Amino acid sequence: MAMKILRNFFKRIFLNIFKGRKEIKLGFYGPPNVGKTSLANKICKDFTGEEIGKVSKIPHETRNIQFKEKVEISYKGKKMVLKLIDTPGITTKVDYEDFLKYKMSKKEAKKRAKEATQGVIESIKWLDDMDLVVVVLDATENPYNQVNITIIGNLVARKIPVLIVANKIDLKKADVKRIEAAFPEYEVVGISAKYGKNLEEFYESIFKFVKKI
Repeated sequence: MAMKILRNFFKRIFLNIFKGRKEIKLGFYGPPNVGKTSLANKICKDFTGEEIGKVSKIPHETRNIQFKEKVEISYKGKKMVLKLIDTPGITTKVDYEDFLKYKMSKKEAKKRAKEATQGVIESIKWLDDMDLVVVVLDATENPYNQVNITIIGNLVARKIPVLIVANKIDLKKADVKRIEAAFPEYEVVGISAKYGKNLEEFYESIFKFVKKI
């Protein structure tokens, strides 16, 4: 009888600790226009019915940190609570002239460039607050570039767990193996955030990483 009471006591303590456990802070990082917000939106839409932010073909549509708290993900009987953090695209240079071809005025382009530059700085600052980072890369683009190396380098320096997502596998030029070859020490999952393709493997990987945190 005494042992049963003791077991129930510890069970209650365990459950209270589990309930009170903070949500996992999951950040989406990567260059501009690779699909970070599209992926974050897909997850939010599937589990909360809401989106996290606006998507556009114009680079640096996301220029401020945006997040959704207490997103409960369930997959194959497993559950976890995430704080999804969508970050501005990271780049080594923001030139206002790049926005002029999108029919922006010079004033609008300069304002967007300034905000985008500040967004890059904020993205790097927020790294210190992450439990896990999903680095989203465009599977149709060459992964061997300074931006990707900079992002991965910052994560390695902070010892933050990394999952690399090769997005846009619905496009003909997509090459997941090229990204795997560029970053052989990391797990790479090929998906299409736009069409929700292969998200099962993505969720499987997320749960696997969370177990290690």
